[in-house]
Amino acid sequence: MSYGIYIGRNLTADGKPYLAGYGDEPSSHWLELAPRAEHPEGTMITVGVTQDADLPGELTEIPQVRETARLLRVNYTYYLGVPAPLTNGGLNEHGVAVRDIWAPSHPLLKDMTPQNQSGPNYSDLARMVVERARTAREGVELIAQMIDEYGKSSYGGNTHMIADPDECWVVKGFAGGRKLWVAERLGPDDIRASRPGYVFEIPREPNEDYLFPPYFHDTAVELGLWKPEDGPLRVNKVFGDGKGRWDGVAWIEDEMRARAERPGKITLEDVFWSIQTARLTGDTAGYGQVVPLEHPRHDALRVMWHAPIGPVAAPLVPCFIGMTDVPPEYRQHRYLNRGESARFLDRRYEEEDVDTVSHVPQGVEVTRSAFYVFKRLMHLAFQCPELALGEVWDHWRTVEAGLIADLPDVLRSAELLLDAGEERLAGRLLTDYSQTRLLDTLNQCEALVASLEARLRVAGRLNMSDKPVKLDQTW
Repeated sequence: MSYGIYIGRNLTADGKPYLAGYGDEPSSHWLELAPRAEHPEGTMITVGVTQDADLPGELTEIPQVRETARLLRVNYTYYLGVPAPLTNGGLNEHGVAVRDIWAPSHPLLKDMTPQNQSGPNYSDLARMVVERARTAREGVELIAQMIDEYGKSSYGGNTHMIADPDECWVVKGFAGGRKLWVAERLGPDDIRASRPGYVFEIPREPNEDYLFPPYFHDTAVELGLWKPEDGPLRVNKVFGDGKGRWDGVAWIEDEMRARAERPGKITLEDVFWSIQTARLTGDTAGYGQVVPLEHPRHDALRVMWHAPIGPVAAPLVPCFIGMTDVPPEYRQHRYLNRGESARFLDRRYEEEDVDTVSHVPQGVEVTRSAFYVFKRLMHLAFQCPELALGEVWDHWRTVEAGLIADLPDVLRSAELLLDAGEERLAGRLLTDYSQTRLLDTLNQCEALVASLEARLRVAGRLNMSDKPVKLDQTW
């Protein structure tokens, strides 16, 4: 289902816009740093969904571009009928950030989706935007071009939040095989949460704030979902679920608007809180991301704050486009990866079936899985929230306060090196800082896990029933 939130720069204490959120999938998640890459002419990429998808389809190939951007993103391996690895977005070297969020289509559109639908799926589009777009508007145009040329494989409806330092666009795509999409522009005074994503009333013709294909209104008339005499087309009512803002969306948008009206406006800690609060974030949240949207003097200094699980029980740690590597502990492990239960770290059956060999490097698998360790902490805290969750929360917020205080000096040091032409040394500095903090928080997590497990065991509080303790979430 996923969750994303955009906050315009006029509402923040530091004058920066932010894009934040997480993905919801029953899968492992891992952090990936992809370098800028050149691809030979004629390179193709596989897109679409299989017959195992909720709305079945066919995989096809489309051309890859000659060069893709350097980026940071989180990948995962499982969603029904969608080939791995998948992504909900990330941040690229040009300062374009992407979040990908579910948004239901009208039942009529779902029912009329062709059984052999083809074209890029939600993850394909998010990946292509973060790999190719230099601005948020370019990302919108890319999605429109892909849908126009190749169609779109839908699992029922989807939105993308595509942001750069100047603007954010909400791009909503629909089921039905009719190449329907609409995009709304958000600006410096806007707050928008998506879960599900929504677009409300649109004009009759595209303008600087709303984009859609020329047949958008005509299709609504053809399907009997809207008539011109009904007034402006309300997208969520006509092509969506008709529910408007869901309770969780309304609550967090109103809460963040109230914080924006304080004298100090919205702080970075407030942005963190918007994806950390236990009212919104639990076990289904596979990670956390917060991207400050700005144009630093050097692209390498762009920052994405990352949590290896839902950040209700984990800290957000700064990672940089200029890093050279991600610790093995934060890369893909076998835990919860689709297909790994049938594979081995052994090659004896490789000649009979190459898929019997694990896709995870042996050297990575022998390290701790940050995702797994932090999940242990989450479920220890959830089993005894009155004792443990507040303790874990306070600890990680203290850690984040130190990281926030450190960051200006780290960025300034790297900036001086980059100004002097020392790209390699700047990369080492950024990598060392981020890796050290990622591993330090992992070590702290293991200590918290050991302490909480021992205390809950002694108190007889380990939940051995088949009903997990659930926090009271709005969605």
